[in-house]
Amino acid sequence: MSVEFHRNGTRDAAKAVAAVGALTVLMACAPGGSDGESSTGGDTSGEDVSPAEPTDVATGLEVPWDYEFLPNGDALVTERDTTRIVRVTPEGDVSEVGTVDEAEPGGEGGLLGLALSPEFESDPHVYVYVTTGGDNRILRMPFEGGELGEPEVILDGIPSGSAHNGGRIAFGPDGMLYASTGDAQRSALAQDTGSLAGKILRLTPDGDVPDDNPFGNEVYSYGHRNVQGLAWDSDAQMFAVEFGADVDDEVNVIEPGGNYGWPEATGAPGDEEYIDAVVVWDPAEASPSGAAIAGGSLWVAALRGERLWRVPLTGDADDPVGEPVEHWRGEYGRLRHVEAVPDGDELWVSTSNHDGRGEPNEGDDRILGVPLR
Repeated sequence: MSVEFHRNGTRDAAKAVAAVGALTVLMACAPGGSDGESSTGGDTSGEDVSPAEPTDVATGLEVPWDYEFLPNGDALVTERDTTRIVRVTPEGDVSEVGTVDEAEPGGEGGLLGLALSPEFESDPHVYVYVTTGGDNRILRMPFEGGELGEPEVILDGIPSGSAHNGGRIAFGPDGMLYASTGDAQRSALAQDTGSLAGKILRLTPDGDVPDDNPFGNEVYSYGHRNVQGLAWDSDAQMFAVEFGADVDDEVNVIEPGGNYGWPEATGAPGDEEYIDAVVVWDPAEASPSGAAIAGGSLWVAALRGERLWRVPLTGDADDPVGEPVEHWRGEYGRLRHVEAVPDGDELWVSTSNHDGRGEPNEGDDRILGVPLR
């Protein structure tokens, strides 16, 4: 394997101080921050856990792209190419709760990310990231009586393409909505902080720009090629996984205002203008998509690499990760997403063998239940 892992990347000190500023204080004091966990967060205890033998939770799905758990333990799941959102119970029952007609599937686009309101029980809304005929956008829909209501656009105009649409959305420990966008195959946009392409965005739940965003717009970090995985640890530190081109798939530690290099630099070159990745893979071993934190590790679903990666977390800001460990190489095909089951020692991992690049097996696509030991 050609996996590399690195100490936290170099950066220009003056830029870092200016960008972090008040936002670092906000994150430290936010609800669910250092004392809690977000829906995509987990501990950094450094436990030496391993995944047990997976079992099928649900089968017969079509490119399940994202999912998040409802308060009762069921999950809402997006299907990229059908535009359906389905409800999956832990017992494996699958039922449709609605379709998102604004989504127009094609290439890597369609119905992509999904997030639930952070106060879902009192504010039952579902957020989705979709590719339309002219852009990528984020919609919000009420969820009442087990069904989706009419969508409301909270952000549009995100550049789209047949590939590199990003698409992961998640609420952070600060209660803000984060969205990963791709460069839409126009790489220069990633370095333009006035463009929404090639970024991680940060919004209020209503789609407004938070007052403390680093550039006065939706942009939180930039210089990204195609981020499709976001996760926070119990210290409110954000991690993102990103597709490289011919080289250098990445795990990055995200800082507000940070420049992650694309297309000028990739991986961990040690250039002071950019923030180095903390893990660098060859794309044949990864093509990292979904990410989650549980059991002291960052878990990363790999598409082309057809494996699940465990990246141990140290809790040390200067040396945040240990050496990655791979699991199930080639056993289940392309893996699209991984999510930690709330209040349990289990992951749900989904396949993506019907996405036009895989070789479907009987029962694909599926969601696997994976106990952690």
